[in-house]
Amino acid sequence: MRTRLLPLLIVLMAAVLLALGIPLGLSKAAAEQQNVVVDRIDDTARFAALAQFVTDRPTGSREDSTDERRQTLARELDSYHDVYGIRAGVFYRNGAAMANAPGDWLVPQRGEVRAAFDEALLSRRSHDPRQVWPWQTGTLVVASPVIRDGDVVAVVVTDSPTGQMRSRTLRGWLLIAAGEFAAMLLAVGAALRLTGWVLRPVRVLDATTHDIATGRLKSRVAAAGGPPELRRLARSFNEMADNVQQVLEQQRAFVADASHQLRNPLSALLLRIELLALELPDGNAEIASVQTEGKRLAQVLDDLLDLALAEHAEADLRITDVGALAGERVAAWSAAADAKGVHLVGDCPPTTGWADPITLSSALDAVIDNAVKFTPDGGRVEVSVTSDADTSTVVVTDTGPGLTEEELTRVGDRFWRSGRHQNVNGSGLGLSITHALLAAGGGSLAYAHAEPRGLRVTVRVPRDGG
Repeated sequence: MRTRLLPLLIVLMAAVLLALGIPLGLSKAAAEQQNVVVDRIDDTARFAALAQFVTDRPTGSREDSTDERRQTLARELDSYHDVYGIRAGVFYRNGAAMANAPGDWLVPQRGEVRAAFDEALLSRRSHDPRQVWPWQTGTLVVASPVIRDGDVVAVVVTDSPTGQMRSRTLRGWLLIAAGEFAAMLLAVGAALRLTGWVLRPVRVLDATTHDIATGRLKSRVAAAGGPPELRRLARSFNEMADNVQQVLEQQRAFVADASHQLRNPLSALLLRIELLALELPDGNAEIASVQTEGKRLAQVLDDLLDLALAEHAEADLRITDVGALAGERVAAWSAAADAKGVHLVGDCPPTTGWADPITLSSALDAVIDNAVKFTPDGGRVEVSVTSDADTSTVVVTDTGPGLTEEELTRVGDRFWRSGRHQNVNGSGLGLSITHALLAAGGGSLAYAHAEPRGLRVTVRVPRDGG
């Protein structure tokens, strides 16, 4: 969930920062240009004031002028160009130069300079020029009219380079970008803390739910940290788990008590049947059938008691040599397999796992017993042990009739037995007991088809106690 929530928060925060940063950057560029334009307007106004006192008529030649005021204006323009590198000139209405710097700079026939000149002839000061961006090259043109007796007699034009302005704009943008980057880092850090704070109870709840689902019914959620809604959810979950555990404890207690209480009357009944059989002729079919069903009922009661104890007992978990234990069970069942004509083999290299040795031994006994029981004469049962970084695995594969897809979904249910094997002795509780024993220690039991036929049962236990 965090991997989905965190990118969403980061994208939203980036969008907010961009929504703030882009207008700020545009404003910075506009402010820098406006400062330059205001300075040029002031400069053109000053030159226009000087040009008002130049009374000579246009001659088209700067060298022909002897007017002292025109010379003063020319010196001001030259000094201005030398100091600031800005081209400036005062031009008559016909475009002839009253004074200009540099001397060869004239009003062109088209372009921004001409447009500003024509606009000033209409007695209007130049509007703000188009925005110049840091990646562009170009100049800023500002023109002001020279008015004498209400008429425009000349125009002052300045053509300013924009290198310094663009550099200042770029530096401002870099500062804004650095600020946005720092703000983004802070926002990501805050998002990490926020998502961790919000999702930590969810992760704890998920882990606790998994523990309860795998049989660790005493697991509970620590109702600390996180939003109030999640803390209330944790408390509600714990109350639900307490109620479920209480109901299951009552059910187990009932099964255990009922099994224990029924064993004594059943034992007495079987004893009386044995005594009655002594009074009847040998080989009486009805008495033999009653004895068989009575023994089967006794086995069911014993299995029910074992199941109740398996679900209730605490596992004594420790580091166990799974390979050695599996090898021992293969050796223990070899005689029964040989007697049935089944070839039982094991590949059990040393590997460790975190398990209760008695529980794991009982589970392997149940699985190997089933494999030998349902494998026909001449068949084969293989027991192999493998491991990886997280689990140790025991796989028991037989060449018996196997199970259908529907039967695979039901195998391990209490009292369930395949309709094709009702003639084989059993209560249908053995694998349920095995599952309960393994789940108490964090292990698992899985069933699958074996190739080309048969059943493959996989027993897994964790490699460590984490």
